[in-house]
Amino acid sequence: MRRILDVYLYDVYAGQLVQDDSGVLSYAYDLSYLAKSNPAISLSLPLRSEDYEGKIVKAFFSGMLPEELVRHRLARYLGVSEKNPFALLEVIGGECAGALSLYPEGQAPPEAKKDDVEILDDKKLKEILKLLKRQPLLAGDDGLRLSLAGAQDKIAVRIQSGKISLVRGSTPTTHILKPVISDIKDSVHNEFFCMQLSQLMGIETPNVNIRWLGETPYYLVERYDRTTDENGHITRLHQEDFCQALGIMPDIKYEREGGPNITQCREVLLKHSATPAADHMSFLKRIIFNYVIGNADTHGKNFSLLYKDIKPNLSPNYDLLCTSAYSELSTKMAMKIGGKYRPEDVFLRHWNQLVPDTMASRRNLEAQLKKVSQELVERAYTLKETLSSEGIKSSIFDDIGKTITKRAKHIRQLW
Repeated sequence: MRRILDVYLYDVYAGQLVQDDSGVLSYAYDLSYLAKSNPAISLSLPLRSEDYEGKIVKAFFSGMLPEELVRHRLARYLGVSEKNPFALLEVIGGECAGALSLYPEGQAPPEAKKDDVEILDDKKLKEILKLLKRQPLLAGDDGLRLSLAGAQDKIAVRIQSGKISLVRGSTPTTHILKPVISDIKDSVHNEFFCMQLSQLMGIETPNVNIRWLGETPYYLVERYDRTTDENGHITRLHQEDFCQALGIMPDIKYEREGGPNITQCREVLLKHSATPAADHMSFLKRIIFNYVIGNADTHGKNFSLLYKDIKPNLSPNYDLLCTSAYSELSTKMAMKIGGKYRPEDVFLRHWNQLVPDTMASRRNLEAQLKKVSQELVERAYTLKETLSSEGIKSSIFDDIGKTITKRAKHIRQLW
């Protein structure tokens, strides 16, 4: 049976996602949308009157959904195939990353209402976090149509006057809440620390916080794809990750599986960014930052484009974790640096492959390597002391510090 979802960008009807009788997806822009010079929904799906079909459509819309075990549990709970992005988006496509929303054909986005917000006390929040393990994103709850990409349990919430709320209908959320990852030691503290470090290094990074339910911490991060004005009105900003922008399926997000590499990401920024030179430098700094903190999970879905205007910019940093703090996790990097996946195999000649073959570019790269690695050693120590004085302590901070010291030493020895 042919099935249709209406696609809205910034609450403007943009086109239709269609699943045909054989399960093949297609996307077509609405002609009236095209006539008004509206923006495309993705770099991989430029404005045109002809339909898009097949893998390019599946790659973009699949990228809006959870991944791996979370997606498996979500599909099982909803009674649909995890390989059917249409069926999943039909249920949870109302509040996605960015400014896209999907609704059954003919059903316009409902108007946001103040009473669509349910304030959560600690007891209710504890119940919800427990429920996420079998009902990811709370999918199927009346009025909840939330979708977030990623392989970790999380829920989109709204925070007003410090209180956490669930939203229903088309009301935008403001934060993402992540509970602890049960088999990853101090995951909340790890991500919190790495995100704080990113801010201290002058990299654009959302504000983060740790809160507690009794003895159990959870992590809150501001949504960078939402803005709030002085009257409390929340506006969605469109975004897409680099897999979506390049038309690559999320299940091959790692370079060794066919996912994006550093060169492809650089080319996207240089070709499409509103500020290509600045974004290229910021991207390079993030590659160095993630290398030094021991984050091996910097794949194509952990870099995104944010649309504040027609042309995008590199989004703020997100999903930062020192994976090297865990001996059970591979240290192989998600993207090669100069052809090398293992951090200990990366030397100056490999770093130099990330920039144009000019003296100025190489001098700038070398300066960045020295500056970022040295400052991270100092700021990791200072941050640990600051957090300790605030009562936020974890042995994972020491593990992250040791990784940073080791990687910084390796960089110092490149010359």
